[in-house]
Amino acid sequence: MGDQDAKLKKTIGFFPAFATVTGSVIGTGVFFKASAVTNYTGSTSLTMLVWLLGGFITICAGLTGAELAAAYPETGGLTKYIEHSYGGFWGFMAGWAQAIIYFPANVAAISIAFGTQFTHLFTLSNSWIVPVAILSALSVTSLNWISAKVGGRVTSISLVAKLIPLALIVLFGFMHKGPVELSLFPVVAGPHRNLITAMGNGLLATMFAYDGWIHVGNISGEMKNPRKDLPKAISLGIAVIMLVYVLVNAVFMYVLPINQIAGNLNAASDASTMIFGDMGSKLVTIGILISVYGGLNGYTMTSMRIPYIMGKEHKLPFGDTFAKLNKAGIPWAAGAIQLIIACLMMLTGEFDAITNMLIFVIWVFYVMAFIAVIKLRHTQPELERPYKVPLYPIIPIIAILGGVFILVCTLLTEFVTTIIGIGVTAIGVPIYFYLKNKWNLDGQKTDNDSKKISKLEVNPE
Repeated sequence: MGDQDAKLKKTIGFFPAFATVTGSVIGTGVFFKASAVTNYTGSTSLTMLVWLLGGFITICAGLTGAELAAAYPETGGLTKYIEHSYGGFWGFMAGWAQAIIYFPANVAAISIAFGTQFTHLFTLSNSWIVPVAILSALSVTSLNWISAKVGGRVTSISLVAKLIPLALIVLFGFMHKGPVELSLFPVVAGPHRNLITAMGNGLLATMFAYDGWIHVGNISGEMKNPRKDLPKAISLGIAVIMLVYVLVNAVFMYVLPINQIAGNLNAASDASTMIFGDMGSKLVTIGILISVYGGLNGYTMTSMRIPYIMGKEHKLPFGDTFAKLNKAGIPWAAGAIQLIIACLMMLTGEFDAITNMLIFVIWVFYVMAFIAVIKLRHTQPELERPYKVPLYPIIPIIAILGGVFILVCTLLTEFVTTIIGIGVTAIGVPIYFYLKNKWNLDGQKTDNDSKKISKLEVNPE
């Protein structure tokens, strides 16, 4: 194993970065969120509207966040944007929320989805779900330990592979004579539903499906040309994601009555059986496996960079261990601890609750990042900005308002889990102040009898 001062290797080009954006997002959501969205909206018109609205908000968010990503092309992504904009404490809190719970929970949830579909395809008993899930997470982590190029290649290959069955579903789905009239206007909620409430809950479900786009910033320190390629990867990636989501969900509602989609996690399989016959179900299951594995790789690839950069700056307990790189320049220890946390979550079965709990927390930091774009335009006008968000300040304002709407809806509809999420994240507060007292600004322990270590890289606040 290498030491913590080894350099991350710049081996990632535009397409692996683009594939990381799309691959991290297009995974379980494209197949499983249709049931939740239609269950909330109750109508085809409102369902299509919230998918479009969710995509529009995400594009505005991506175009806004890309300005920070290009201005600060450092490994760490969202954590570094928050730190540069608001100081070390908030940067730590963003990194803590992602490193300790958010990313491991997503890896656990996606792995369980893979295990579920794998056992379904090969007609294994449910007792195989967790072992298969753990093996899938271990295999992805092992591939990413080899090199960043291998991890990027897996994401690129899985992206192409996953889009093929999705394209077939869309192409043949609209050629199929559906029994359902796909009504887009007027936009109304389903029976016994309030339009605003139904739209808010449906939008929340789509935003969870769209989540993951910002995490490509975590690997910007390993990109060959991040200032040029990163904004393009984010904006084009989100546009492709929205197109895929809208078209696939339109096919589902064209082929199946909405009451057969709402609350039905097998809606994609049922729709494909209608389109392709009995083999359709197995075809979609294979597509889901490829899609989920690619999404798992995207999250694994980006997630280990957060504990690495925090450990390098002594912002986590046992930071020297997290900062270690192997000979390929990969933060193997950070990947190992996140794999262990994810496996523990798989065993407890509480990964879905933890993921949902942190959606509110992560969107707090998203909104802070959007506000930071406007804040830094005034406080640091001289900052080099290779990319500037278009139609400024309209697009950042749309991103901020959309984020606030999501936070308010989450607080009103998921109050208890929101408070729990805030509480779990707040555990990081005493850890921050403990580490702040333990390490002074030049990277030395405050204990008089401790040995001096290498200087700590600290961004000015």
